[in-house]
Amino acid sequence: MTRTNISGESPYEPIIGFSRAVRVGNNVHVSGCGPVGGDNEDAAGQTRRIFEVARQALTKAGASFEHVVRTRMYLTHAEDWEAIGRVHGEFFGDIRPASTMVVVAALLNPAWRIEIEFDAVIPGKGEGPTQDTDPLLDPHFFDDYKPEP
Repeated sequence: MTRTNISGESPYEPIIGFSRAVRVGNNVHVSGCGPVGGDNEDAAGQTRRIFEVARQALTKAGASFEHVVRTRMYLTHAEDWEAIGRVHGEFFGDIRPASTMVVVAALLNPAWRIEIEFDAVIPGKGEGPTQDTDPLLDPHFFDDYKPEP
C-alpha cells in the first residue's frame, strides 16, 4: 500500500516530525488542525478557520469533507461546545461522521480554543473499504499471526 505524506507548509513539520495529513491507500488521516491565523476569532470563527485548513489538506490527499468518517474535537473551554458543534454541523449535518468532543486543559497556542483531527476514507471501486483497500477486512489477515511466548 502506498503512503503519501501531505505537507501543510508549517515550518514545524520537519522539526516535530509530522505531516498535515497522511494518505495510506484510501485512508486519509489529518493531524490536529489549530486555527492558524485565527487566533483573535471567537470559538466559531476559529472552528471555521480549522475547516479551511482541513479542506486544503483533504484536497491535497484527493479527499473531501464528504469522505470524512471521524472527527476529534479538543476544546479548551467547555462553554464553547455549542458554537463549535454548530459549525461542525454546518459542514457535516448530512455526512454525520463519528465524532468526539473533549475538553482539555490547554492547546499549544494559548489563544486557541479548539483543535480538530479528521479521518477520511475515499471509496474505491465499491461503496467503501474493501479487502483491496483495507487489509483488516480480509478474513484471513490474522491467519498467520502467532503470539510471542
